[in-house]
Amino acid sequence: MAQLLMTGLLWFSAVGCGLIAGVYFAFSTFIMTSFARIAPATGIAAMNAINIDIVKSVFMPLFFGTTLAAAILAGLALFRWGGPGSMAVLAGGVIYVIGMLGVTLIFNVPLNDALAAVDPSSGEGASLWGRYVRDWTFWNHVRLIASIVASVLFIIGLTAK
Repeated sequence: MAQLLMTGLLWFSAVGCGLIAGVYFAFSTFIMTSFARIAPATGIAAMNAINIDIVKSVFMPLFFGTTLAAAILAGLALFRWGGPGSMAVLAGGVIYVIGMLGVTLIFNVPLNDALAAVDPSSGEGASLWGRYVRDWTFWNHVRLIASIVASVLFIIGLTAK
């Protein structure tokens, strides 16, 4: 039963991390680049609309579910230390929880909150927008890399014999 739970969590986490990475990939490779080229007020409005809609979407259960599964996997790997793939599973869980959730909570969410609080048509809004695009995108790259690495490590955990 424990092996079935571990296998199910690994599959869910590997796929979940991959899906989350896909969202972050889109933002890092073309969405934020496109937003940076449009008028600050328009970019701010678009990003604020995304930030409102994303918390109401199926993204959030996947976001939190994958994070919970990754944390559980890290704990299980400690109890199965020395077993096949345990180091990869532990690393995947830690990297995902810190590199994705931690970065989101410490950097991306406060940036989103600051953006939501500014008047998009003000000089302050235009100034914030330039910093926001640069900083938010940097931290999104970190989340992207953490999500990809975690997905690969969970796949390694799945295939370890």
